[in-house]
Amino acid sequence: MTEFLGTTQTASYCGPKKACASVPVAPAPVIQECYQPYYLPGYRYLNSWRPSLFYRVCDAQTCPDEGATRRSALRPPTILPAVRSALFCRYSPLDWDQFNRLQVRGAEASRLWAGRLTGDSMRLMQDKDQLTRQMQEGTCRNLGQRLSDIGFWKSELSYELERLLNENHSLDSIKRRLECAAQELNCPLQVALECLYQREKRIGIDLVHDDVEKNLIREVDLLKCCQEQMRKLAQRIDLQMRDNRDAQHALERDLEDKNSAEFIDEKCLNLRNTSDCISFFHGVEKIDGTISVPETWAKFSNDNIRHSQNMRANSIRLQEEAQNLFDVLSDQMWKQFTNTNLAFNARIAEVTDIKNKLQTQLAKTLQEIFQTENTVMLLERSIMAKEAPLKVAQTRLECRTRRPSVELCRDIPQFKLVNEVFTIDDTLQTLKLRLRETRDTLQLLVMTKCRLEHELAVKANTLCIDKEKCMGLRKTFPSTPCPGTCP
Repeated sequence: MTEFLGTTQTASYCGPKKACASVPVAPAPVIQECYQPYYLPGYRYLNSWRPSLFYRVCDAQTCPDEGATRRSALRPPTILPAVRSALFCRYSPLDWDQFNRLQVRGAEASRLWAGRLTGDSMRLMQDKDQLTRQMQEGTCRNLGQRLSDIGFWKSELSYELERLLNENHSLDSIKRRLECAAQELNCPLQVALECLYQREKRIGIDLVHDDVEKNLIREVDLLKCCQEQMRKLAQRIDLQMRDNRDAQHALERDLEDKNSAEFIDEKCLNLRNTSDCISFFHGVEKIDGTISVPETWAKFSNDNIRHSQNMRANSIRLQEEAQNLFDVLSDQMWKQFTNTNLAFNARIAEVTDIKNKLQTQLAKTLQEIFQTENTVMLLERSIMAKEAPLKVAQTRLECRTRRPSVELCRDIPQFKLVNEVFTIDDTLQTLKLRLRETRDTLQLLVMTKCRLEHELAVKANTLCIDKEKCMGLRKTFPSTPCPGTCP
């Protein structure tokens, strides 16, 4: 029997020999190929080609007998996987010729391209040398004109900065005078606020928005109004000073920037191709860090100067306004202080009167509680006294239920006993109901007593706040700095 080495798995002669149609043949073992071929770039689909040796098939196949067929089916395959994989990776001569022709054509194209590029490069270098010289000369002329413009604006900025500094000093003096005047009103304002704070400690219904609180609020508003006018003007002056400082900083920053720009442009103007400090800065031409053009650059300095002039004009107007705001509103503050004290006295009298009335009601309520407690005790005794007669009547009825036969007669004694039990039971229910009502009334009186005592404590707390704490602070008009908060 002939064996074929180095054949593919798909060849028809690699499988088991054909058997006779009448004899079943066991299937040959399947060998799975796990080898993955390596593909060169550009030759991925050439590997589908296989040498013609893989497809040679033996046409002469005989039908062996039944024993030979069974032995051929049980024999392991003679194709070695390593040999089959090696034959699978080979290329054909046609592939080899095509690859070499591609390499030759690529080399010829590269040489032609290199020759054309050399000629173009020589012409390009000449053109660019001339363009570079022209551009460098133009840049030097532009830098010189730029230095002249910078010198003009530097002189304008320096003059305006000096005048603005003098105006800032005058504004600072006016601002300190206004702050000192507003500070003197803190002491009477502190007293009024302390009274309002103490009155917030009132309890319950006494937290009323009365005339005292209204006058205290008006007094606080009046004092704050005086302070607010001074502080508003001081704040306006402070804001104006901030604006002046902003204008000053803008002038200083602009002047400093122009000094830096002048130094840099002079340095750039003096640079030559033979200078030692020149170097490569790759990619710097791609970064556009400019934020202005010549028109906006000149307008920026001009706007800074005009803004500084406007700030100086506003400062002069504020100084004239501050000279007319130092009149103290002492008459209005004294009048409000007197009205508040009168309201305190009236409120103290009202609270004292209602406190006396509550004390009278508390005494009467205590007397009524004592009488109600006695009534409850008497009702309890009366209920206990009715229990014995009820027991006697119910016992008599129970005994009469044991009479024999016809003797169980509903006679007059039976009727009277039943009537007696119902009457005594009704009496007990009535007395118990009245006892519950009396106890409820007693509980109501006790709750009333507690409310009265609570209201008396509230009124005492209110009198302590208004008469001792608040009026203790308001004995004199606090025209001088007052000590710490009174308890």
